Amino acid sequence: MEYNRSELREKIMTILYQVNVYEKNKIPFEVNQLIKENIEIDNEFVKEVVFGIITYKNEIDTKANQFLKNWTIERLGHTDQAILRMGIYELLYTETPDVVAINEAVELAKLFSDDDVRKMINGVLDKIYHEK
Repeated sequence: MEYNRSELREKIMTILYQVNVYEKNKIPFEVNQLIKENIEIDNEFVKEVVFGIITYKNEIDTKANQFLKNWTIERLGHTDQAILRMGIYELLYTETPDVVAINEAVELAKLFSDDDVRKMINGVLDKIYHEK
């Protein structure tokens, strides 16, 4: 089965959600196994983004918290955290065009977050984009 990048990002969001829940509840897990459970094909983009976000999670969260007003990333829902982390990761650590990284995160937020959180994600990513 072929996936476009938007569909792959939705898979990544799901995997990151699971990682977050397992870590918070101290449930052991294997990242490669989570990836296999969520996507039938071997995909380098998915692996790169998932492992990149896990590797740079502290730096990504620090950057998010820098721009979240009276809020921290830990207070967001698991889905919202996954979307924001993916957007920040793509902005800072990949060759994805900045406008695409922001747009993809906002589109996911439209589907899976409420309007206030979508605006918050858009605002944080926009500030990071302008800081670059």
